[in-house]
Amino acid sequence: MSKPLSIQLYTVRNAIAQDLDSALERVAGLGFTTIELYDFVERADEYARLLAKHGLRPSSAHVHLVDQNLDAVFAAAKTVGVTTIIEPLIVPERWKSIGDIIDIATSLNLASSLAAKEGLTVGYHNHAWELENSFDGISALEEFEALLDPAVVLEVDTYWATVGGADTDALLERLGNRVQFIHVKDGDISKVDKNQQPAGSGRVPVLEILAAAPQAVRVVEFDDYDGDVFDGIAQSVAFLTANGETL
Repeated sequence: MSKPLSIQLYTVRNAIAQDLDSALERVAGLGFTTIELYDFVERADEYARLLAKHGLRPSSAHVHLVDQNLDAVFAAAKTVGVTTIIEPLIVPERWKSIGDIIDIATSLNLASSLAAKEGLTVGYHNHAWELENSFDGISALEEFEALLDPAVVLEVDTYWATVGGADTDALLERLGNRVQFIHVKDGDISKVDKNQQPAGSGRVPVLEILAAAPQAVRVVEFDDYDGDVFDGIAQSVAFLTANGETL
C-alpha cells in the first residue's frame, strides 16, 4: 500500500498566519490526513490540539537542527507526535567547499545521534545550490550524503534539484533508500517562486521522478503560487491521485 500524500504547511503559511484552526480545516478538506509541519516549536501544544481536531497527523516536520540547542525541538516533536525532523536549509555559502560540507555532515550526524535517544529520526532537505556546486563531477549533495550516518534520511526537493541542474530521477535512483521523503512541485524550472505550478503542468518530469523513488513519502509543496494556493494544491492532488497516488 502506498503512503498517503502529505503537504508542507509552509505552502499555506499566509492562511496559517490568519487562523491556524481554519487553515488546517481547509487542508483536511482537500483530503489530506498527513501534513509536514514547519515553525511548530513555539506552537507545539496548539498544533497537537488542532491536528487531533481535524484528523491530521504529521508525516514529518521542518526545523533547524544544525548548530542548534535541540532540547526544545525534541520536546516539541514529542508533543505534536512527529518522528522525523528535517533540517530545511543550510545557506548556499556553506556548500562551496568540501571542508564546509564535512562540518555540516558532522553537525547533522551529531543531531541524529542525540535524536535517536529520543526515538526521533533526522533528515535534510535540499535547495538548488547543493546540486549547482560540484567537486570532480559529484554534486555537493551527493558528497554530503556519503558523509552522513546511515540513520540520517534525505528529503529531496525535486523541483529545486531540477533547477540546480540535476537529472532528478537519476539522482533519486543513485541515492536510493536514503530518500524517505520528496517534495513534489512543478513549474518553469526557474528560481522565481511565483512561477511554480501544480504538479503535471510545468517542465518538471513529475511522473518519472515519482517512479524513481517509490519508497518516499510524497509531500506537496509550493514555495509561492500566483493564484489561490488552495486551488493549486487541489490541482496537484488531482494530478497525483489520477496517477496512482493516494490520500
